[in-house]
Amino acid sequence: MSSMITTTAWVPRGFAAPFPKKYEFNEDEFERIAELAKLQLEDAQEDLDEAQEDGEGEGKDEAAETTEDAATTEATDAQNAKKSKKSKANKAAAAATIDIDDDDLKEYNLDNYDDEDDEAAGITDGQPMSIFGNIKSLAYYESNKEDPYITLEDANNEDEDEDREDLQILASDNLVLAAKVEDELAHLEVYVYEDEADNLYVHHDIMLPAIPLCVEWLDLPVGKPSATAGAAANFVAVGTMDPDIEIWDLDTVDCMYPNAILGQGGKAGEAGAAVEDKKKKKKKKSKAKANDQYHVDAVLSLAANRKHRNLLASASADKTVKLWDLNTATCAKSYTYHTDKVCSLAWHAVESTVLLSGSYDRTIVAADMRAPEATRPRWGVESDVENIRWDPHDPNFFFVSTENGIVHYHDVRMAPTDPTQTKAVWTLQAHDESVSSFDVNPHIPGYMATGSGDRTVKLWNIQASGPSMVVSRTLDVGKVFSTQFAPDPEVSFRLAVAGSKGNLTVWDTSTNAAVRRAFASKLPNGAEGDVEERMIGVEDDESEESSDDEEEGDEGEGGAAVAKSSDDDDESMGED
Repeated sequence: MSSMITTTAWVPRGFAAPFPKKYEFNEDEFERIAELAKLQLEDAQEDLDEAQEDGEGEGKDEAAETTEDAATTEATDAQNAKKSKKSKANKAAAAATIDIDDDDLKEYNLDNYDDEDDEAAGITDGQPMSIFGNIKSLAYYESNKEDPYITLEDANNEDEDEDREDLQILASDNLVLAAKVEDELAHLEVYVYEDEADNLYVHHDIMLPAIPLCVEWLDLPVGKPSATAGAAANFVAVGTMDPDIEIWDLDTVDCMYPNAILGQGGKAGEAGAAVEDKKKKKKKKSKAKANDQYHVDAVLSLAANRKHRNLLASASADKTVKLWDLNTATCAKSYTYHTDKVCSLAWHAVESTVLLSGSYDRTIVAADMRAPEATRPRWGVESDVENIRWDPHDPNFFFVSTENGIVHYHDVRMAPTDPTQTKAVWTLQAHDESVSSFDVNPHIPGYMATGSGDRTVKLWNIQASGPSMVVSRTLDVGKVFSTQFAPDPEVSFRLAVAGSKGNLTVWDTSTNAAVRRAFASKLPNGAEGDVEERMIGVEDDESEESSDDEEEGDEGEGGAAVAKSSDDDDESMGED
């Protein structure tokens, strides 16, 4: 079975509930699921009707065959009915020949046979006799807890406590979200990462309607009218090949439906309320056109505004960028300043209304969302944009990775008048293939990680004179689709890596000798000296491994494992 992880996201410490709750069904949920099931059945019927129209000739043959089968079945049924009638007639004739007044039969008192059964059972005139005479005095308890004769309450409590313990998340734990596809099954795996215990495991997962392409963690309660305004929460927004954006509560386990849907599949944050709209969308034969209310194609990127927490930006293959109000789950504004798919978004850390966007039209735009008609600075690159990031240590600069393996570093204050004449501060040929993912460490200045379709992860020192490679490593994840540093200072050297083999690995890069030399001043106190390198991962035992996936590097063993390696396998300290 083939699997892959398309994207990942970290959840900072302290936001996850210590004891996530299990979802409990109610009548409204059952009705909602029934409506969705009905909608899917109607869609399936429509697909069947279309298929029959396309294969009209074949359908006629099948219809004739079905008619012939029906005629045969009808004839058989008629014969069976005739036989049945004949059998009943024979039985009636046989019964008519029996003389019920025969002396031998009278001794059995067949006329009062049923009454004898009632008397034997202790029942006369429909009322119980004395053996069950006190049945009305029996007590009935609605709950086993109220029944004094049931003594299993302590055992039940122990089971509940064990289940509660299994779900517990400590304040020192991080969550790692991994969007995964296994054959035709798409879901979001929620991992718990215990740094001190060297442990990584799947806590629970969330089923998704289509292949996930992007995830964004949210600290605002969405779809909960009773939630306190401004309260912290633990939610996630998921963009997929479908145009709708689903928002899920990460503190609820086994939930069947998202808290809110942004797009045509949801209204005002009420999950399942737009069944009719979705039905209309399904019935449309022609491809929907881009509009100002919702996306009509795959959602490729999501970006939450950390200062204006109710704002979520989304980028789509329909060439639009949309701004969503999470309080109402509606589209506040739509922008169309790109001419091809928009694939990456990033909010400015200081100017919180400025949004950076990258597109397949080979341009990057910095737009103020408050002034949609204002002139927007635009930069050009040599190939399709893959990812963009603001420099977390200097908000005047940003990074761009492209399809041909190059990383650009630009000064936002030096926007060109003509995008084709763009000049970068520096340009780095980081990989031979597309730089599908990269991240800049938020706590360690000048520390960057890149991942590529060439299956390698590279760590870079981009301080002072320019970028230089610190280490290059091939991990057991296949083609690298995601590289992300942990968000907390205590685990700032941890890097989550995932890719085409469906494996997630957390690499403690501070245990690598080359990294320790390059960023010695940033190591935690007491971390000096030589240490054994560690990588923690969960292997997908069911995934298929072909000869194309055989790689050199460090592999985890078993389920959750710590892989140790020497530094002889690293390519380090190379100038690029």
